[in-house]
Amino acid sequence: MKAYIESLKTEFLRNANPSIALGQKAYMKDKFEFLGIKMPVRKKIQQPFLVKEYLPEKEIAFKIIKKLWQKPEREYQYFAMDLLEKYSQNFDKNDIDFLEYLIINKSWWDTVDKIAQKFFGAYFKQFPEQINHKIDEYVQSDNIWLQRTAILFQLKYKEKTDVILLENIINQLKNTNEFFINKAIGWALREYSKTNPAWVIDFVKNTALNNLSKKEALKIIKK
Repeated sequence: MKAYIESLKTEFLRNANPSIALGQKAYMKDKFEFLGIKMPVRKKIQQPFLVKEYLPEKEIAFKIIKKLWQKPEREYQYFAMDLLEKYSQNFDKNDIDFLEYLIINKSWWDTVDKIAQKFFGAYFKQFPEQINHKIDEYVQSDNIWLQRTAILFQLKYKEKTDVILLENIINQLKNTNEFFINKAIGWALREYSKTNPAWVIDFVKNTALNNLSKKEALKIIKK
């Protein structure tokens, strides 16, 4: 595990660019440090670390991901998510605790949105019996990132979207001025409008939504 992380660190540092890092940090509202590695370069660096035959066992991989999550530079969290993707179709039921750790630590939209869609989305498909009590727990929490996860985990479910659940989540969270919640509500509705525009039109018409949520929800339909 240590050798894996040190090798990755060596490659990242070799390609670090302080001037690029300044722009990346500013774009993320100065919330995180950056090495200054643009995504195409990072993806190329990562390739040898993600080759199937060299992937670590899942238990080791999760420990690596957690270590990378604790590093200050954001590129390590981006790599950690790409590594996690290699295991996302083979979650265990208790992996929900690990996913929640990633949501509530180093939280910002750039990690939360991918974790919600790709990993919570995959997890709940594998363990649908977990949905009701876990999503209720997130909605009732005071953590906006868990709440955003509840809204977004079905984003790519298309015709398999549980619209009753989605409606219930939105109705519980709609009375807020929190940008990240209102934006997520609109995003979830906009995405589902690709599958069922009539349902979205009717829901928006009959629900007292924030103006941002309405605007986002109807973007595709209005075009």
